[in-house]
Amino acid sequence: MSSGPTSDTLARRIGALFDGAGLPAADPLPRWLAPLPRAVENLGLSLAWVVVLTNLVGTAFGFWYYRFQFAAEPVVAWPLVPDSPVATLFIACSLGLWKLGRSNEVVNALAFFGCWKLGLWTPFVLLAFADGFLATTPLPMYLFLLGSHLMMAVEAFLLHRYSDFPVGAVAVAVAWYGLNDVVDYFVPVVGTPHHTLLPGQRIVEGGITHLAPIHEVAAAGAVVLTLTATFLTLATRVKTLESWANAEDG
Repeated sequence: MSSGPTSDTLARRIGALFDGAGLPAADPLPRWLAPLPRAVENLGLSLAWVVVLTNLVGTAFGFWYYRFQFAAEPVVAWPLVPDSPVATLFIACSLGLWKLGRSNEVVNALAFFGCWKLGLWTPFVLLAFADGFLATTPLPMYLFLLGSHLMMAVEAFLLHRYSDFPVGAVAVAVAWYGLNDVVDYFVPVVGTPHHTLLPGQRIVEGGITHLAPIHEVAAAGAVVLTLTATFLTLATRVKTLESWANAEDG
C-alpha cells in the first residue's frame, strides 16, 4: 500500500504550522523589535495551546522549585517571591486569552516584561556566578534552568503579533516589575530582600543573608532588564503606530 497520500497530508499539515495562515498579520517592525524569523513566530502561534501547556507545567515546577524559599519568607511577601513561575503564568494567560478571542493588553504587557526580564536575568546570574551554582546544582538541572529561561525570552517576541502594547498596559507592567525590583533588592516589604536565592546566601533566623557584591550585581541586571523591557514595549508601540500612519498615507 502506498504511503504517498498520507505523507503528503502530513507534509501539508507541518507546512501549515509555519506559513501563518489564519494568524494575525505582523506589522513591519524592525528586526531589533521582532528578531525571530517569521516561520518561528508562525510556529509558536500555531502551537499556542502547546506553548500554554508547557508554560503551565513550568509554572508548577517553578513553585515547587521555590518551596524552600517560601518556607523562609513571610507570607505577605509570597506574591513577590516566585518571579519566573509568575512570568510563565503571565505568558500562558496571554496566549490562552488570545486563542479564546479575549486578548488582554495588560496581561500581554506583563507577559512580555516577565519573559524578557526573567528569561535573561536567570541566565545572567547562572553564568555570572556559575562556580557557585555548579557547586550546589547538578549539571543537568543547571543546563535545564539555563535553556528553559532563554526560551522564555524567545517566546516574549511572539506577543507583538497580537498586542500593540498600549501605554496604559505598559504602565501597569512597569509598576509591577518596578515594585519587584524595589522589594527584591532595595526596600523589602518585610524581612530581607526577596530576590531568588543566589550562591552564598543562607537562610537564617529572621531572614536570608545577602552577600556583596553578588546582591549588587544581580540587582543591576534586574534593573537594566526592567528598563529595556519598558523601552522595547514602548518602541513596539511607536513603530506600530508609524506603520499604521504610513499605510493610511499610502
